[in-house]
This record gives sequence, C-alpha cells and structure tokens, in this order.
Amino acid sequence: MKHKNLIGLNPTELEQLMVEMGESRFRADQLLDWIYKKRVSGFDDMTNISKAFRNKLKENFSIGTVSLEKLVSSQDNFTHKFLFRLTDGLCIESVFMIENKRRTVCLSSQVGCALNCDFCATGKMGFKRNLEVAEIVDQLLFISRYFDEDLTNVVIMGMGEPFLNYENVLNACDIISNDRCFAIGKRKITISTSGIIPAIKQFADEDRKYKLAISLNSADNDIRSLLMPVNNKYPVRELINAARYYFNKTRRRVTFEYVLIRGLNDRRMDAEALQKLIHDLPCKINIIPYNETDENYRQSAENAIDDFIQPFLNMNVVISVRRSRGVDINAACGQLSYGVVGKGISETVL
Repeated sequence: MKHKNLIGLNPTELEQLMVEMGESRFRADQLLDWIYKKRVSGFDDMTNISKAFRNKLKENFSIGTVSLEKLVSSQDNFTHKFLFRLTDGLCIESVFMIENKRRTVCLSSQVGCALNCDFCATGKMGFKRNLEVAEIVDQLLFISRYFDEDLTNVVIMGMGEPFLNYENVLNACDIISNDRCFAIGKRKITISTSGIIPAIKQFADEDRKYKLAISLNSADNDIRSLLMPVNNKYPVRELINAARYYFNKTRRRVTFEYVLIRGLNDRRMDAEALQKLIHDLPCKINIIPYNETDENYRQSAENAIDDFIQPFLNMNVVISVRRSRGVDINAACGQLSYGVVGKGISETVL
C-alpha cells in the first residue's frame, strides 16, 4: 500500500480506502476537495486535516505521477505543449488550448504508440507502455494547477491509441467527469480511436456517454492501409459497420476525423468515395489539413480543401474544417513525439 497514488482512485474507491485505514468516509471528501477543487500538490497544504493524519498519508500515499520536463508555448500564446516525465523516466506530451471560453486539454493514453500510422510522429516512437489511470488524470490535474484554470473540455487523442488501453482510459474519464473531482461533463470528453472495432462495440454496449471520434482518413482500403496499418486488421467497410453499430445502440453520432494529404486523399474522387461510404450514417466529419511531420506528405491546398467538402454540404452530416493549433511548436494533431520540441516563441525548461 506504500505510496499508492490517490489520483488513480475514484471517489468510491477512495472512501473504501479511508474505511480500511480506520478513518471516516468524510476523509475522502476532504481529500477530493483539496486535490481537485483547491488543486494542492502536497499533503502539507491540506490545512483542515490533522498533522498526524497528514503524516500517515505522506508515509503511505502520493498525489502526483508526472513532473514537468519542458513547456513550450505557441506564437499566439493560446497553445501550450507540456513534456512530462513519468516516475520511471519515460516521457509523454499533453497540450493545453485556449479558445474563447473553452479550455481544452489533449491527453496521452500511452507512451508512444504501436499502430505506426505513416503520417503520425508518435507512431515513429514505437510503443513503450500503457499509462496508468493516475498518469492520465495527473496530466489534467497538473495543467489545471499550473494555469489555475477550470478546464472545460478533454480530448483523449494525444500519444497512443486509447482503445488499446481501454480500461485505464475509461476509468480515468470516469474520474475526470465525476462531480466530486473535475466535474467536466461527459459530453465534453472525446475519445479518439484509429478504429479498434471490438473496443468500439464494447464502448457502444456499455453506453458510455463520452463522445467517440474515429480517425478514418480514406474510404479506400489501399490508401488507408498505407496511412494506417491497423486497416489491414480492421478494414474500412467493417469499421463503418462498427460505427453504424455504435449509432444504432446509442443514437449518438460518431465524428470521423479525416486528415487531408495533398494528392493522396484530398481529390474529388476521394470525397465522393467517402460520401458513398457514409451516405446512410448520421455522423460528423472533421476535416484536418495535414500537419507536416513527414517529408513524403504535404498539406492540401486551400482550393482542394474547399473542393473536398462540397459533396457533403447537402448530406445528413455535420462537416467542419479544423484549423490546428500549435503547429509552430509541434503540438498539433499527429505531431506529438517527445524530443521534438518545435520552434515556439516561448520555451520554459524546468
């Protein structure tokens, strides 16, 4: 039990732990308030708890799993990339984005990634390990404490494939959304997958209320397999059927993320193939101009982006173009890879 991390426990588990220690259940409320509402970083700051109990907590538990290795801020200072070092020395990255009243954090779920998507910098790292629940939650806690901000949105689409770390990711989301913790609404939390079909169906069967996004990137099996080797195991047609299964079970729309790459998947024929593929599936399409990390791929021209979206305007879909934030510091979609810091105006080394 020594140095068990309290951040990885949901409120019910924390209450049970207090009972096992011979304490009252209300101790859990005190701890949750200090950790998630007052955002303290140490037990000594918990001033309404007796010194004897604080010492007992220090002897047996911790409330932190990540330390800040480096912070890089974008030119407009609205996007910040954190390089965190874990207790075993491995590193992960998280991104904090400010847009009007939205305060969004992009969290990592693994150290590296096993899927090796050809256009993604994270995939070039290879897979190191899954993150524990506490390590996922602590990214958010650290950033909220660092900026002293109430965070509004969470996206699990940083380093790693969330659905290959399914239980830890969902348990972390349950803590993030719990009213006694961060109290971020479930519909403000999005989990993005490259298309792990069994997990998509499990997610639907469990009727999780979090939003689901699927990285699609092509309606053509050959092109998608080139970009995303996971397509060899879970091909396009089966993936769309899984998305349809999700919609039929939950009545919630999937968001398809589509990274536009010049001359590869951004032609009118590609748009028409996608239109045909999803024509009877209520969904959202998030068009993402490619953030260049590989010399073999280039971002689509503006006129190609405009031309691509035309076939979808009269369909039963919601389509948008996401202008990525933090490209100058390699903090945009597909750019996360520790050791690649970027060329930001502001850089803080801890």
